[in-house]
Amino acid sequence: MATDQWIRLILEYGRFRKLFYLQIDDCKTTGNDWDEVLRNERINRRILPSYLTYLMETMVARGFAEYDPPRQTKSVLLYWRSPDEWAEALHSWASSIGSLNKIMTFYEITEPEIESSLSGMPIPLLRKAIAILAKTNRAQLIAIPGGEGVWFF
Repeated sequence: MATDQWIRLILEYGRFRKLFYLQIDDCKTTGNDWDEVLRNERINRRILPSYLTYLMETMVARGFAEYDPPRQTKSVLLYWRSPDEWAEALHSWASSIGSLNKIMTFYEITEPEIESSLSGMPIPLLRKAIAILAKTNRAQLIAIPGGEGVWFF
């Protein structure tokens, strides 16, 4: 039960603060974005690295996170929105700004002139969302000069 509550708290806090990554080091150091959740100085308590490791393993096993970068267990990319939800948000956003049948760079999506729900989105998550849209023929990943882009349909 406590594990479920911790996972829910981490995901809700991540969504509220637009935090995409959680690392074991976040519970070892002060002054980071996760302090409010992982430590309580008033009562001299903090989450232990071993328990945070367990929480991260559980979130990965349940599909609420993935290890990023892959092949390590010290950092996770949080899915406070599922990749499917991000795909829908991405396509809706592209439609709302008139970018269907246009090519957009990853930079234009993750760092738009007018802030959006996609602002600051990590590239691995953006790639997953594009792959989901590609399976339903609503987007295509393409190579462009200087990097990659996406063509929305």
